[in-house]
Amino acid sequence: MAYDPIRRSQLITPHGVGSMLVVKGGVSVMACGLDYWFERENQDSTGIDIGEFEVKEYRLEQILSVSHFRLPPDYRGYSHGSNVPNAGIAIPFVRFPQWHICSSCGRLERLRLIDRDLKLKCRECKERGKTGYLRQAMFVAMCENGHIQDFPWREWAHGSVTPACDRPLRYVSPGGAGLAAQRVRCDCTAERSLGGITTANPDGTTTLSQRLAKDETYFCRGHRPWLGEVQEGTCTAHLRGGMRGASNVWFGRVYSSIYLPQKSNNAPADLIELLRTPRIANTVSVLSGALSGPITSTLRQMYRLEFSTFSDAQLEAALNLLHGIGQRSDQPQNTTAGDDDTTAFRRVEFNALLEDSKDDPLIIDSAQISEYDAQTSRYFSRIGLVNKLRETRVFAGFSRIVADRETPLEERKQMLWRSVPSHDQSWLPASVVHGEGVFLQLNESRLVEWESGNRQGLSKHLKTLVANFETVRQVRGLRPKAVTARFVLLHTLAHLLINRLTFECGYSSASLRERLYVSESSSNPMAGVLIYTAAGDSEGTMGGLVRMGKPKYFEPMFRRALEAAEWCSSDPVCRELGSSSGQGPDSCNLAACHSCALLPETSCEEFNRFLDRSLVVNGPDGDGFAFFDLPQT
Repeated sequence: MAYDPIRRSQLITPHGVGSMLVVKGGVSVMACGLDYWFERENQDSTGIDIGEFEVKEYRLEQILSVSHFRLPPDYRGYSHGSNVPNAGIAIPFVRFPQWHICSSCGRLERLRLIDRDLKLKCRECKERGKTGYLRQAMFVAMCENGHIQDFPWREWAHGSVTPACDRPLRYVSPGGAGLAAQRVRCDCTAERSLGGITTANPDGTTTLSQRLAKDETYFCRGHRPWLGEVQEGTCTAHLRGGMRGASNVWFGRVYSSIYLPQKSNNAPADLIELLRTPRIANTVSVLSGALSGPITSTLRQMYRLEFSTFSDAQLEAALNLLHGIGQRSDQPQNTTAGDDDTTAFRRVEFNALLEDSKDDPLIIDSAQISEYDAQTSRYFSRIGLVNKLRETRVFAGFSRIVADRETPLEERKQMLWRSVPSHDQSWLPASVVHGEGVFLQLNESRLVEWESGNRQGLSKHLKTLVANFETVRQVRGLRPKAVTARFVLLHTLAHLLINRLTFECGYSSASLRERLYVSESSSNPMAGVLIYTAAGDSEGTMGGLVRMGKPKYFEPMFRRALEAAEWCSSDPVCRELGSSSGQGPDSCNLAACHSCALLPETSCEEFNRFLDRSLVVNGPDGDGFAFFDLPQT
């Protein structure tokens, strides 16, 4: 197969391990496991400097239990007469699905995962003097445990889990809409329609597994082709058929973190940056694993010139901050009672965003809230202008069929490796991007007043949404989530502002993201949202988003966002449908649809769920529980 270019960030999502994409020539391929990522095309891995690709993000390293992260390698060709570092490293892909269909006679033929030819001719047609090209089958079979395999054509055609017939199979498409018109036929005259192969029942059973054979259930075979494994496994989940290009074939699980500058009275910033350089960082990593005691003296001997202006105490303090020896000063000493892991992780960022910062790569300015008009200062207690930020996005596994399925972290990580490395050698792929943003913190006293004054009404109003999510959560095994009025309000506000900002600052909605900070803790509540873009170069972006957070710019933009939310082009259907039964993904939205509040998938943290305009602003009739009053013009 010819080499195809792919952006490094796409190897985090949407083309991470286990995902499929179509390359030149129309061939569908699947990204291989992490075991094979840092190998040269000639399979000679000697001389590769891994330190060049290593990324340190101490907060994510802790919650994901890895020693470091790695940027996907960029491909560098060999150059005659010069030594190109890390040349020839390419990310391998395998050919999947393996079953191919002749475009002329419909004959099904199975190829190997490693077959590289782009144009393959049908042998049977060639013998008859005809020309038929093999094209990959459009259907695959997968289970909720992340396994995927070729559609069981032979088993389905013969209605048997272990068919004895091995005669040629043919794909027949006489015309007509739907899967019922597509058939698979064996030369032994066995024949069957594909109708129902994608159907699943609420209890998790599927038509493919239950009806393939009359007297036996056809379970998942546990195949993991991205690891080169096609042998029979021990999975007992039901298989569901699907199109290989369907959106539910692969959902990447991505963790992200806003980098928070580490502070220490004894560690100068320039020393910390020096220790982050790939050459020295790689040496520190090797010494930390090889030596049981302090590495300060050894490191100083190796880099006398570089560390000549720093004391041993400063060097030791910097190593403590960067490599986990001792207590980091910017980590919270006291956790807030009731915080889950996600909330505790976000709380550290929230606290950092509450203060101005001049420490690269997190630069935050702010204007006094009194500089904004009365309407804005009434509802917000802080508007932070994040001139520069650095976001690290880490790929930590994937799921199939269900996007947000609750799966233990270690199980997800094991799916990425054929041979899982030890903890001190463990890593996950990551991308680092720079950008800008606007941080908004709601006025806590007004928010509490709104919540307490409308408690019963809000609970009744959100009852349908909460019930719909709980039903879906139990059926699919999703992670629990507290769907509160505070959360829905902040989430919807973020969507409305992003939709408005696309008209004001030139960014597309797909390039803007939300980051929610929500907690109803009585001792340490949170009610904030960061709207940011992280698609620039190492110096960040052009500043258009930050400008929209400044006084005289923010107020008219905010007013227009509320005015647009008052009436949707799909009203009254949008409001009435939401309040009666819910709408949108999993029926987990109220007054929110594609015409008013939904965003591209890359922009939303919650898969476009938990949205309701009526909590942000009332409709034209003025009735409701809206937090904001529409400003008077």
